[in-house]
Amino acid sequence: MRILGVDPGSRYTGYGVIECVQGRSRLIVAGRLDVRAGEMSQRLLAVFEGLADLIREFRPDQAAVEETFVNRVNAASALVLGQARGAAVCACAQAGLPVAEYAAAQVKLAIVGNGRADKDQVAHMVRVLLNTREALAADAADALAVALTHAHVGSTVRRTGDALKRAWG
Repeated sequence: MRILGVDPGSRYTGYGVIECVQGRSRLIVAGRLDVRAGEMSQRLLAVFEGLADLIREFRPDQAAVEETFVNRVNAASALVLGQARGAAVCACAQAGLPVAEYAAAQVKLAIVGNGRADKDQVAHMVRVLLNTREALAADAADALAVALTHAHVGSTVRRTGDALKRAWG
């Protein structure tokens, strides 16, 4: 099974595709879409089209997207990130991919074992879990962490049934 992980952003959107075979995950591709140019509508279109191109090229079976963190102090930023996330979800939905969503704390807990882990810890564990020495942009590492979380949750749900699925959404 191939999983596309997405870390949506209005300047950079991270992506990563992993392949899972018999409980082992392997890196297929990772990177980030640079969508800084243009007005917001053009940037959202760039997220949508960039992910649509990746989906056509790498043919994932499922997608997992990081949820937007809502910060009361800077609600405007959360709204912008929510729009980027919406463009990402629409690209996946248009391709017929089932889309799972995970909060950042869930991803950190699944990958590092600590829901408050920092980005360096997440990136390090992503490299360990995928057995790669490749340097990854922070956005790409986050997207791969989302994909790995989905793989781990899916594997555990298959072993434990629906109880875990209900707990993780």
